[in-house]
Amino acid sequence: MATQHIENKLKLLPDLPGCYLMKDINSKIIYVGKAKNLKNRVRSYFKSSHEGKTARLVSEIRDFETIVTSTDKEAFLLEITLIQKHKPYYNIKLKRGTGYPYIKITNERDPQLKIVSQIKHDGGYYFGPYPNIYAAEETMQLLQKVYPLRRCNGYQKRPCLYYHMGQCLGACFQEVSVEAYQEQIRKIKSFLNGNVGFIKHELEKKMEQAAQKLEFERAAEIRDQIRYIEMTVEKQKIISNDYTPRDLFNFYLDKGWISIQVFYIRQARLMKREKRLFPCIDTPQAELESFILQFYNQKNKVLPKEILVPAGIDRAVLSSILNLPVKTPRRGQKKELMQLAQKNARLVLEEKFRLLELDNRKTTGAINEILHALNLKSGHRIEAFDHSHLQGTDLVSAMVCFVDGRPEKSAYRKYRLKTVNHADEAASTREVIRRRYTRLLKEHAQLPDLILMDGAEIQIAAAEDVLVNELNLQLPVAGMVKNEHHKTADLMNSAFQKVQLDPKSEGFYLLQRIQDEVHRFAITYHRQTHSKNSLASRLDLIPGVGPKTRIKLLRKYGSLKKIADASPKELHSLGISAKVAQTIKISLQSLQ
Repeated sequence: MATQHIENKLKLLPDLPGCYLMKDINSKIIYVGKAKNLKNRVRSYFKSSHEGKTARLVSEIRDFETIVTSTDKEAFLLEITLIQKHKPYYNIKLKRGTGYPYIKITNERDPQLKIVSQIKHDGGYYFGPYPNIYAAEETMQLLQKVYPLRRCNGYQKRPCLYYHMGQCLGACFQEVSVEAYQEQIRKIKSFLNGNVGFIKHELEKKMEQAAQKLEFERAAEIRDQIRYIEMTVEKQKIISNDYTPRDLFNFYLDKGWISIQVFYIRQARLMKREKRLFPCIDTPQAELESFILQFYNQKNKVLPKEILVPAGIDRAVLSSILNLPVKTPRRGQKKELMQLAQKNARLVLEEKFRLLELDNRKTTGAINEILHALNLKSGHRIEAFDHSHLQGTDLVSAMVCFVDGRPEKSAYRKYRLKTVNHADEAASTREVIRRRYTRLLKEHAQLPDLILMDGAEIQIAAAEDVLVNELNLQLPVAGMVKNEHHKTADLMNSAFQKVQLDPKSEGFYLLQRIQDEVHRFAITYHRQTHSKNSLASRLDLIPGVGPKTRIKLLRKYGSLKKIADASPKELHSLGISAKVAQTIKISLQSLQ
């Protein structure tokens, strides 16, 4: 089941192509995928039933991130880059590749087509990278059939099988002219550069002819070839023929906040994306200039060969400080990448604002829902109480405060009960309510709009008794009732009537959060108190150790183990007599 955080983010997904990164509880990327429509694809993980590996993946997802691209193909290529970088656990099949596949025309007397994973300065022609090895292989096989070069191992005195199939120019048994090879290479380069109209037309004619001859398998094979042509030779913005390492910066400003996107372009592909959000104090251009300088001032930050920035940035100053070219693209692929960075910056900022809006709905709206259920006017401040003890010993109480649905931790309070020495909910409630609101009245501090007790009738009645009869306060009191599984179940009003809240509502979620928080705070304080009391009791049993000595030891060491590890000389330095120090050491020897 998706968490509330994920549910909120699902509502904000764009209807755009891009990549998504699934993260586990430790924010580690465990899966990278691509989608033509991010909204539909990412939602499908959490809104559909799954089995096997997908079900295990979904069970581990605690957060996700998206990167918008212009086309599905760009998303595919970016997906490869991200997988190569992060090596996610659930991308097993895609991880097996050795790198990005390229199609290479070798620099030989009798050139041939190859699929390689690395670009070398050997005089060959390289095309790619391709989205996957299958697309590259299909493209190469198509070229070998339509524009053949050498497909055999070279001269062998007789024609090879591929020559008879029309897929080799015949270097196996004859000398092929350089002009013939050059003509084929020219056609191959034109095709791989996107001029596919002629070959598509020829293949479509062959497909129709095969279909007319009822050669449906052949027709289907040609149809698949046409599809691969369309998939693999489509123009890309993220991939270009320029291999200059560069960083690209752009921003989006709205409602006093600036969102900055940094694209790292390496090896002609988008290798990494960083994002930053912060309030904009100066002009957005000045903020971006400052950000860039601080960005490269970080430890181990490597400068690229070139920086791309939007218009309005003082490029001359940045260039002189960083000692590298700073440019603003005006047209072409770099301009489109700049626009893509701004689109990502805008989506990140819009997501922040809409999450805030949803958060307000979850907080302010939730507190109003609780107050409305109790027939109270709107308010802002809720204070909740809980008690904790161990078999009637070490009795403590705790109070947590929520303002507009958010915890106000500076207002949390702990109470060590003074008038109660056994498990008595009513007496414990009376004491802590009396102490809390007597103090607020004396200090003229803000009173809560609602008091919640982690209990039912007994605690509600005890709280109201003190408020009305002793302090003359008309503060509403309600109880948080748990079920047999010790989970939040109902809200109880001052008339001891259960008020039903929709278990899926934000109000119920807030009530559950308050009850869990006050219980956590109370039990933590009780454990601390019990530990200290146990420590103090052990020290009190040692001859010569009185309250003052005990306090000195506790302040200095904090635990029996640390006291036992101290030497008599160190204990003596605290102002403890040598004899008592030796006695303490002997008494605690069992802890060493």
